[in-house]
Amino acid sequence: MTEFLTVDGGTLAYELRGTTGPLLVLAHGMGDSRAAYRFVTPALFAAGYRVAELDLRGHGQSSVGWDGHSRTDIAGDLIALVEHLGGPAVLVGHSIAGGAATIAAARAPELVTAVVELAPFTRKQSMRLGDLRVGSYRRGLRHLVAMTLLGSTRQWVEYLDVAYPGSKPADYDERLQQITSMLGEPGRMKALQAMGRTTPVDAGKELGNVRCPVLVVQGSADCDWADPRAEGEAVVADLPTGLGRLVMVEGAGHYPHVQYPAQVTSAVLTFLETADA
Repeated sequence: MTEFLTVDGGTLAYELRGTTGPLLVLAHGMGDSRAAYRFVTPALFAAGYRVAELDLRGHGQSSVGWDGHSRTDIAGDLIALVEHLGGPAVLVGHSIAGGAATIAAARAPELVTAVVELAPFTRKQSMRLGDLRVGSYRRGLRHLVAMTLLGSTRQWVEYLDVAYPGSKPADYDERLQQITSMLGEPGRMKALQAMGRTTPVDAGKELGNVRCPVLVVQGSADCDWADPRAEGEAVVADLPTGLGRLVMVEGAGHYPHVQYPAQVTSAVLTFLETADA
């Protein structure tokens, strides 16, 4: 059942499963909704966790018309939801929300016991000329730039095709229709464009201030980086020594939790069991 939380600037939609157990808050990436976690939430709930899936501002059933869409803005939403649900919580963030979870952990350490970053944009990005030799990186970047500049749903769909290399989930076509329908609603493409224009500089500045364990999960075939492993290792290196660990999911693209949910769920549960979170 969808529930709503009113915060400064708008209303956040979320769904809560369970009434007892440690709290996990799951935040999806841009251009998606809380349905991104449809394959992992049941297993996390079965493992004894109370699981909240959040629609980011401007996405899913959350309201549109927000003043900002940065990682810092999203971090504020995560903190507000954790407070509302009676934290502390483990934050799980994909892509832009991975950076937001980092900021939330650094700024509200009493509310965040651990962070899981799935294919996160958490560091300042730089592109080398040689990166463009990687075909998937080049294609993904082209479609992302076109979507951000033109507000084109077609370009976002083309990006997703690259972001899901190899086999796609069985419900991919149905999910794609849901996403395109969402982006057709007033204000939602503008929210996606606004997020596409943000940079992870704010999150990168907070990596050294995190005080809880962090798991970074990267797909080996993620089109958003010429070298996904190097990006994951760099995020871990920028955290305080000993706090971060990296798990690579072989063959996964930018959505490892959708393409390989069992593997990602296993990695998350193992991390939480061993990280004293």
